[in-house]
Amino acid sequence: MKKTVPLKKDITFKTNIAEITSIALDHELNLENRTIKGNLVISGSYKINDTSVNTEEFKYNIPVNIEMSERYILDNMKINIDDFYYEIVNDNLLSVSIEIGLDNLKEEEILPPFKYEEEKVVPVIKEEKDVVLEKEETRLDTEEVKTLFDNFDDSNETYATYRICIVKESDTLESITLKYNVSKELLEQYNDISELKIGDKLIIPSVHETN
Repeated sequence: MKKTVPLKKDITFKTNIAEITSIALDHELNLENRTIKGNLVISGSYKINDTSVNTEEFKYNIPVNIEMSERYILDNMKINIDDFYYEIVNDNLLSVSIEIGLDNLKEEEILPPFKYEEEKVVPVIKEEKDVVLEKEETRLDTEEVKTLFDNFDDSNETYATYRICIVKESDTLESITLKYNVSKELLEQYNDISELKIGDKLIIPSVHETN
């Protein structure tokens, strides 16, 4: 897979630009912790006015910082310059447009939608911070389930029933609240619902006070 990242930059010269007599673009870009960092280096020569015989040299560095999505596998990614063009604007302004090519990208496999998890009854114990889960087969691994429940409020002694809902393509916030008979406000206490995406895992609570 290949992706193209467009970039546009205006470079201001200290003198007038009548004509660009030569121009080149090199890159010093590297991948560091899923971020493409470094500089694009534009260099060349130009004439200050049309009648000038002599030329002036120029060189400019354009810093680049591109964060790559977690869905891409970057092990064999190669960074190239796919295209580059420029335009003289207002006599001393050089506008450059660059297309950075990212080759050999792979995209993580997206699992197909699957059924909602079975209900889990989780006792909230006031003296202990960690939530104890019943041992049962589940499609979520133990570490991931623990992470989902880490931020629960344990200020009241309650028994709560939770469902783990995997967001499907056809799901919306409204359809989920109707399906599980839960308010948006309660849902917000257990989940970040500012932007739902396919594959997100939502905690669906149903809290019951103990006698």
